[in-house]
Order: sequence, then C-alpha cells, then structure tokens
Amino acid sequence: MYDPLTDTEIGTNLAYPSSYWVDHTATAIQTAPLQHDLSSDIVVIGAGYTGLSCAYQLAKRFKREVTVLEANQAGWGCSGRNAGFVLRGSGRLGLAQLTQRFGLDSARLFHQEYGAAIAQVKHMIADGNIACDSQPAGYLKVAHNTSAAAELPAQAAFLQRQFGYQAEYLSESQLKNDYMHNARAYAAVKFPDCFGVNPLALAQGYATMAQQSGVQLYTGSPLLSWQRSADGSFVLQTPQASVRCKQLVLATNGYTPKGLYPAFNRACLPVLSSIIVTQPLTPEQLEQSGLQHTQLVMDTRALKYYYRKLPDNRILFGGRSAVYGKDAEKAVYPARLLSALKACFPMLAELRVEYHWSGWVAVSYDDLPRVCEAEPGLFYAGGYCGSGLSFSTQAGVRLAELAMGIELPPLPIYQSRLVPFPLPAFRRLGQQGYYQWGRFKDRFL
Repeated sequence: MYDPLTDTEIGTNLAYPSSYWVDHTATAIQTAPLQHDLSSDIVVIGAGYTGLSCAYQLAKRFKREVTVLEANQAGWGCSGRNAGFVLRGSGRLGLAQLTQRFGLDSARLFHQEYGAAIAQVKHMIADGNIACDSQPAGYLKVAHNTSAAAELPAQAAFLQRQFGYQAEYLSESQLKNDYMHNARAYAAVKFPDCFGVNPLALAQGYATMAQQSGVQLYTGSPLLSWQRSADGSFVLQTPQASVRCKQLVLATNGYTPKGLYPAFNRACLPVLSSIIVTQPLTPEQLEQSGLQHTQLVMDTRALKYYYRKLPDNRILFGGRSAVYGKDAEKAVYPARLLSALKACFPMLAELRVEYHWSGWVAVSYDDLPRVCEAEPGLFYAGGYCGSGLSFSTQAGVRLAELAMGIELPPLPIYQSRLVPFPLPAFRRLGQQGYYQWGRFKDRFL
C-alpha cells in the first residue's frame, strides 16, 4: 500500500479501501476532479476531518472563498479508516504527563481544549444531522496486568481532584461483573464523555456541510507541486489544472507524501495501525463474553490494543501493524490481532474475521500535535499520534482562526511547529527498536 515515508505520490481518484466502514456507509456527496485553472482566496489540501472542518469554518463562520483539493475521495485517508473513537485528548501524553512537562495550569487548559474538541464533534453531528451511528458515551482504560492496575486508583483520583473530571475507578470484579469477562483485564478507569461513531460516515457528513456552506471540493485532484509567486501568493499544480491562492492549508497529516512539505515530512513518523472486524457475535457469545455494552476500550500496553462492539454486534479490534507499507496486507497482522482478541476472550475461540484494513497515523517526535502557521500564509496541523478524531476537528477550527489572524489559546501545541526527528532517515529503525522493547515490556513488566 501507499507509504508516505517513501512514496512521493499518493494516487489519484483511488476508490476507498475495502473495510467494514465502506460496506456500511452510504456515499451521498457529489464531487469531481478539478479540470480548469482557478483562483481562490484560500486552498485546503486534504478532505479529512482537519481539512473539512477548517474549510467549513472558513466558509460558514468567516465567509471566505475556500477550495479543497483531495487526491482521492473525501475521508479516503485516516478519517475514513480509523476505529471511530471520539476521545478526550490527542498525542501520546496524558494529563499527568502534561502536568509534569508544562505545569498544572497548562494541563488544565489542555483538558479544557480536549473537552471543546469532543463538544465540537457533537455540534457538527447535530448541526449537520450526520447519521454516523453515534453510540452511548463511555471509554474504559483497562489495565493489562496487576502492576498497571495498581496505578489506576491514583490516576482516577488525580483527574477528579485536579481537573474536576468525573473519571471512575473500576475494580477487577466491577469490570467483569458490569462490562466484560476479559481474561486479561485487571481494573479500569472509565471516562464518561468519549463515544464511538462510524468514522467514514462522519467524514462524509463533514464534506456535505462544507459543500453546503459554499466550499468548492474537488476530489481526484492531488497537489503535485506548489511554489510561491513574487507577491507571496501560491501557485498549486494538480494533474489537470493550476490554482492560485493567497493562503494555503496543509491538512494531510499521516497521508502527506514524501517531499510535499519537507519540514512536515521530517517532523512526523508515519505508523501503520491495523483493524479487524469479526463476524457478528451470537446472543450466547455476547452473554459469555459480557460484551453487552458499547464502551470504547483501550488497554495500558506500550503497544496498545483497542476495541469496541459495533451496532450489529461485531467486534472491532485494532493495534499496531507492519512497519513498511509494502507489508501491510500480510496475513500475519490480522491473525495476530485475532489471536490477541481470543486471548482476552477465550470463550470466543470460534470467532472469525470478516474485515481487515490498515491506515497511517502520524507520530510526532515529542508526542504532541501542532497547529501552526509554518511560514507566512502557509498553515498546517498534524502529529495526532493516532488519537486524532476529536482533536482533528478542533484543529480545523483553530486553523481557520489562525488564518483569520485570531489569537489561539496559550497552549504549546499552538505556539510552535512540529519538532523534526533527529536523524530522520533512521526513523523506521527506531520504530522497530521501540516495537521490540514494547513487546518485552508488555509481556514481562
């Protein structure tokens, strides 16, 4: 499959990858490739959550003339492939880590911003009447061993005391009595405001809202190259036409082709995440597994597993995948996920996989995303580290405000660019080393 660390072209007008979401999402938006030269006030590259949210804000709220260029289809990248976890956060740092790095006042501002991100997703769903199978709220952070379980009561108390956030500690017996008979779950913290959606349907809904607000959305129109004019404006080249604009927003994150914007390319590591979806569970299997709820679940491993029950009683189960794009479709990866699922739920030993797909997330060097004006008139957001559904929507709002000259909240993620990786040519070697360490840690520590 396409690999942003090695491929300079993402493809043109490619169909959505085969997935559960594609089979359960009606495509209603009408788009076509750009076939004529044009000028636009502002151009957004990428029709995922970030780009569509940004374009919608610019057109609806600020009355700007906006063009969106998408290489393939709206939501073709991570926005249409993820697990549909609307989480309170982004990057890889929890509130305790943010407190240690930036202080309690900044951590509280992060908490507020992450809450605003969830609220923005809910607002978009309601305002656009988006049918995306929103499930009842609740997210379980599950301890995968006893040492991790011992830390959870203090974590829940910290969130309640310092942030007024009603996280709830669940003992092993509470977890198994009320939520699931997971053989590898030893306790949990429940987060009350996170929820699950059909991510592709959400992206389609965002696209419809953007178009209805006056945004011109062109699919099958990859950005092949760009340059500045003498007056500081931009000239963009697509396969069949060129576009001139005053401001440019790069909203491509984990699907940014090699060389498109080297400063961004050097500052992100594209990492594959892989998902399986099983056949529907029978009533007997639901009862035996205890999976009668719709809570999002993620464990405390270094190489995390995440899962949830879908509306038709299938289990979505995901985790890390291949290191290189060329290996993404190898059978070992869905087999490994299914084995991990059955290790958690031995009573589901006969369960089969009916869907498998993979997608890229962008991991930043310092584990934090960024929203910034990288140079005059050029903006980007990215580095969500695989936790970007809600925050990418909020990042679109902040990008639009930044383009309009509005001062953003005083958070580090809004005050600087992404940090380049040292020795970027060796990023994948470092990733392989981390995976080896993570497997050791998750098994023995």
